[in-house]
Amino acid sequence: MILTVLISCIVLGSIVGFLAGLLGIGGGLIIVPALVYLLPLVGVSNEVVMPMALGTSLGAIVITSTVAALAHHRKKNIPWQLARQLMVLVAVGALLGAFIADSLSSEALTGFFSFVVILLAAYMLLSINASKERSLPATYVLQTLSFITGIISSLMGIAGGAILVPSLSFFGVPVRHAIGIATACGVMVALFGSLGYIITGFNLAHLPDWSLGYLYFPALLGIVLSSSIFAPIGVKYASKLPIKTLKKFFAVFLIIVAIKMMLG
Repeated sequence: MILTVLISCIVLGSIVGFLAGLLGIGGGLIIVPALVYLLPLVGVSNEVVMPMALGTSLGAIVITSTVAALAHHRKKNIPWQLARQLMVLVAVGALLGAFIADSLSSEALTGFFSFVVILLAAYMLLSINASKERSLPATYVLQTLSFITGIISSLMGIAGGAILVPSLSFFGVPVRHAIGIATACGVMVALFGSLGYIITGFNLAHLPDWSLGYLYFPALLGIVLSSSIFAPIGVKYASKLPIKTLKKFFAVFLIIVAIKMMLG
């Protein structure tokens, strides 16, 4: 069964990596529902399946987002002066989010994940053709946004791009720069969020072999192996494919996945 999970996660990682580079998301919106389905195959109980899916997702995203961020940096898509203002507080929020998640039940986490996914997907659909002619708000507003993004992202096992990209675009940041900033912040979310899930799950009973806290290494390895290859490919196609059309399909897909998770 471990081999089945590993192979499934290699396939999953190729999809996740491509989307990370293409749309500025770390892939957690896909990884988490997939792991909720796959992890029980290796004996993960319902009580811990959601935090394990979240922690493992963030662990994989450390690599995915790093590879995508490096690719965006080479293409000069990351305005570092703005990105640095967001990275510290998004990391603090992500660490805090992991401790909040540890205090919630798997059912509560699943409900939260599904609800926020539907909100994000609906906003993604509605904002595709929205006007972008706005200016950046005060620094404290951006920092508050990054802190809240860190908490929510850690609770959802995502890198935060699904929140940051539309938010920054709303404030007039060009979409390529918004995606670049989101990937840079995603590294911090994933790094500190996964650290939090390691700490909160450390030495817990009833976790499967090859786990470190709430991180399950066979799944993480499978995702990372292929996602690190496909993330730069996604970045390459970001300037060639019809992003608006892709976002529409992706948003509808997310809504279907979230509803299915809600219904169990």
